[in-house]
Amino acid sequence: MLRLDRFWTCVAVALAVSLSLKMCTCSDGPGSRPNFLLLMADDLGIGDVGCYGNGTIRTPNIDRLAEEGVKLTQHIAAASVCTPSRAAFLTGRYPVRSGMISCNGYRVLQWTGVPGGLPPSEITFAKILQEKGYTTGLIGKWHLGLNCKSSSDHCHHPLNHGFNHFYGMPFSLMGDCHQWELSERRVGLQHKLTFCFQILAFAVVTLAAGRLTHLLPVSWTPAILVAMLATTVFSISYFLGDLLVHADCFLMRNHDITEQPMRFERTTPLLLKEVSSFLKRTKHGPFLLFVSFLHVHTPLVTTKDFLGKSRHGLYGDNVEEMDWMILGKLEEEGLTSSTLVYFTSDHGGSLESQLGGHQYGGWNGIYKGGKGMGGWEGGIRVPGLFRWPGVLPAGRVIHEPTSLMDVFPTVVQLGGGEVPQDRAIDGRDLWPLLVGTARRSEHEFLFHYCEYLVHAARWHQRDGGRVWKVHYMTPVFQPEGAGACYGRGVCPCFGENVTQHDPPLLFDLTRDPAERHVLTPDTEPAFYAVVARVQREVDRHRQGLSPSVFQQMGSYLNTWRPWLQPCCGTFPLCWCQPEDDPQ
Repeated sequence: MLRLDRFWTCVAVALAVSLSLKMCTCSDGPGSRPNFLLLMADDLGIGDVGCYGNGTIRTPNIDRLAEEGVKLTQHIAAASVCTPSRAAFLTGRYPVRSGMISCNGYRVLQWTGVPGGLPPSEITFAKILQEKGYTTGLIGKWHLGLNCKSSSDHCHHPLNHGFNHFYGMPFSLMGDCHQWELSERRVGLQHKLTFCFQILAFAVVTLAAGRLTHLLPVSWTPAILVAMLATTVFSISYFLGDLLVHADCFLMRNHDITEQPMRFERTTPLLLKEVSSFLKRTKHGPFLLFVSFLHVHTPLVTTKDFLGKSRHGLYGDNVEEMDWMILGKLEEEGLTSSTLVYFTSDHGGSLESQLGGHQYGGWNGIYKGGKGMGGWEGGIRVPGLFRWPGVLPAGRVIHEPTSLMDVFPTVVQLGGGEVPQDRAIDGRDLWPLLVGTARRSEHEFLFHYCEYLVHAARWHQRDGGRVWKVHYMTPVFQPEGAGACYGRGVCPCFGENVTQHDPPLLFDLTRDPAERHVLTPDTEPAFYAVVARVQREVDRHRQGLSPSVFQQMGSYLNTWRPWLQPCCGTFPLCWCQPEDDPQ
């Protein structure tokens, strides 16, 4: 009997030790795999959000994420324009490593019908989690390419990059979709076509006059051929707006075009319906849903319920509508406690989006610069909010340097996957920082690219904790004394309108996050030591880059090809009846 008592005593002790070990393990990380809801705004400025200092635009749902979760104050995009930034977000790698850059001013994919895009060899966090049993979805904007050799090979399609479901725009919402005066391509192309037409028209008149006066020994054939070409150019210029709308402004579900062109009054309700449907289908999990908002990019498509409701015109209306879209569907399905929610923007707000005295782009708070500026904080410092009730501490604020690329290893490891070991991964796991088991970010250096050029770099000094920022190149603001490159879409990355600094500009972001006070050898004793240390790391980083990576946004892969143009109909008559529309 005594031996039996001892036996059960040993069993009880073993169970107690086992449970205590399990509890210790759970304190270091979550006990079960979460669902993921990743929310990314388009062109949202960090200063447009209440929890980051805006007191006049109403963003109660975004602010609630900060109150109930963790707020990052130095969260950095890997690029200041959308295509390279989004590529880095999905892969955890600087876009230069995947070729999602250019060296000719084409800083994003210019058309849907181009062969450039996120290479199939790249590994996204969606692809890894899909292999681990997650149902993965992308709703909204893609803008990372579609086809390679035909209009239906879908080599760059979201479904080829780990997403089980896609509904949204394969390209990007833009002013040209609404034929706005704020145009990304239409106005520039029309100017070029008009110039070509004028030259051709002059040639027709010259040939005809020469033929009639017998001053030129030519037949009527050249004049007729040139006149036909001039007529074609004029027709393309005249109908260019409609051609762009049909070519790039359409919706897809998986591989099928569902609406070409889009009817914008229906777009937001359709996207919300799709989010609701995805959550209902996958509520028993695990799932990863990436909601890539079309808000708040021009032309600021806003439903009538929000028009005229904000204090900041159409832009404010659009921000407040996006905020309303964020958490409702998740709560309706009872998924709040089991879902890690993340909110950010792909880069800073667009300062140059002005027309007729009205501002149609975002505000970047105290930070200098904006969208398209490779180094200045206003172009790359973005909101970063994480919420997982009961797991992440509520109201925690982290001032350490972090990156959008960090989402890759964080999501992969929380989802039970492994970070790839066969390639350089620039992101760092944020989990220890988020839960408070680590006090310092793993990023000692971050590099800030503008196309293929490193415009700036920051150093998070381990001893002392100071964050230094070195600028090698900065855009020349226009007009002089302004804070942006007004009169053009975005600031350039190189050329006569970019200043190269020798010695480089140095800022102490710990004391001067707005980058207002340039440090010099006279004002900062460590000037030369800091600049030299950062330069050594930039050189080391460059040496680690593969020279054989092909530029996906260079001229060759970023030029429109008619055989790659997605079309629901017989090209070029690309039109299809919208979903659920009896008309």
